[in-house]
Amino acid sequence: MATTIKVTAADVSLYHVAAAQLGDATQWWRIAQLNGLTDPDLSNFLTPVQIILPTVDASLASGVPGVSA
Repeated sequence: MATTIKVTAADVSLYHVAAAQLGDATQWWRIAQLNGLTDPDLSNFLTPVQIILPTVDASLASGVPGVSA
């Protein structure tokens, strides 16, 4: 089952969300990709927006797509 959370401009960016939720800010792109977003900046979110979080993937050594441990 997918985990969903609400984000607002107060969450600053997907970098911050990824750090808090996935334990790795560089994995922000996984959240963006799953939710059809291209920009990590959340400052334009005037109202709360629900996003889906990917599962934590310990096999990723970094947040760079295609690079694994």
